[in-house]
Amino acid sequence: MQHESAYWLAWSKIPGVGPILLKRVWQQFGSLENAWNAPGQTLGQIEGIGAKLLKTIQQQRSQVNPLQLLQQHSQKNPQFWTPSNNNYPRLLLEIPSPPPLLYYQGQVNLLENQGQIPCVGIVGTRYPTEHGRRWTRKIAIALVKHGFTVVSGMAAGIDGVAHQACLEAGGRTIAVLGTGVDIVYPSHHRQLHRDLQKRGLIVSEYPSGTPGDRRHFPARNRIIAGLSRAVLVMEAPEKSGALITARYANEFCRDVYTLPNSPDVAQARGCLRLIHHGAEMILTTDGLLEMLGTIPKLDQGEQLSLFDLEKKEALPKLEPDLLKIFQAISDEETSFDIVVEKSGLPTAQVSGGLLQLELEGLVTQLPGMRYQKSK
Repeated sequence: MQHESAYWLAWSKIPGVGPILLKRVWQQFGSLENAWNAPGQTLGQIEGIGAKLLKTIQQQRSQVNPLQLLQQHSQKNPQFWTPSNNNYPRLLLEIPSPPPLLYYQGQVNLLENQGQIPCVGIVGTRYPTEHGRRWTRKIAIALVKHGFTVVSGMAAGIDGVAHQACLEAGGRTIAVLGTGVDIVYPSHHRQLHRDLQKRGLIVSEYPSGTPGDRRHFPARNRIIAGLSRAVLVMEAPEKSGALITARYANEFCRDVYTLPNSPDVAQARGCLRLIHHGAEMILTTDGLLEMLGTIPKLDQGEQLSLFDLEKKEALPKLEPDLLKIFQAISDEETSFDIVVEKSGLPTAQVSGGLLQLELEGLVTQLPGMRYQKSK
C-alpha cells in the first residue's frame, strides 16, 4: 500500500487534478499506479480530462518519479493516509471528493477510522453568544460521555468550545484544519493544539508548513462533514462557514441538527434557515442523544446485515476472496470504491475479481464504475 501511496502523492501534485477527478481516475483503473502508466489516449477518455489537462499530466509523468517523490515528501510529512491505505477513514471513502492525502498528528483510534465509533461534527460561528457557548459545551460533554467522538475545525468560537469541552470531559475529539497539522491557527489556540496532540487527533489535507488561507477553509468543511455521521450547527449567522459544512452534510446524506434561538439574534438566523429547510431542532440533550442513538456502528455485524446475509440466500461457490467481492455488492447499485472498502481487498484484486464475476454472469457492470448482482 505504501507503493500505491506514492502514486496518490504524485497524482495530487498535478495542477488541475483535484479530489473529485482523482477519485474518478482511481475508480476507472482500480489503482493509481495503473493510471500513471496508462496510455494518454486511455486517460483522455475519462470525464474531466481534456486535451490541455492531458498534456499537463503527460509532462508531469515524464518528469516525476513517484517513489522518489514519496521518499522526499515523507521527510517532513511522515504521517498520512491515502485512500489505498486500510487505515484511511471509511466514511471519507463515501464522499465524492476524498482527500488524496490525509495528514495526521496526535493519537489515532482505528475504531473511529473503521466507523465502529461514530463521529459527530459540531460547528458554528467564531463569535458565539453565551447561549451558544453554554449549549455547545453541554452537548459536547454529553456526546463524549455516551461514546461519540466530536469532530470540529479548531476555529475560534464554537469549534474551540467543543474541542475544549471534550478534552476536559476526558473524551475524544478530532480537529480538521485548513492549514498543515503543525500550524496553530488561530494563534491563541496554541495550548488547545498541544492538548489535541496528546489526547485527541489533528488531521488536514494540507502538508506540514501550509499557512492559513481563506480558500482552504470551505474545502476543510467537507472533511468535517465527511468524517461525521451527523453534523450539529450550534450557532451560525446567515453568511457562515458552518452553513457550508451543513450543505456538505446534506450532500453526503448525513443528518443535520441545529440549535434554535430568537430571530432577533443574528447568530441564530442561519440555524433558523436550516430548520426551515428540514434540519432537526436540538431541544434537549436527551432528545438529541435519542435521535443520534439510531446511528448504527459500522462493525462487522452491521456489515453482514448490509450485505443482506440474513436472507440466507444460497451463495455461489467461489474462492474466498471472490466471495468477499461478491458479498460486498448489494442488490442495489454499488460503486467500485464501496466494493473495495467492504471487501477489504487491494483495488487491483477487486478490479480483476469483478471482471471474473462478470464473465461468470454473477455481476453486471453499470455506467460510472458501479456494479449490481445479476438478476
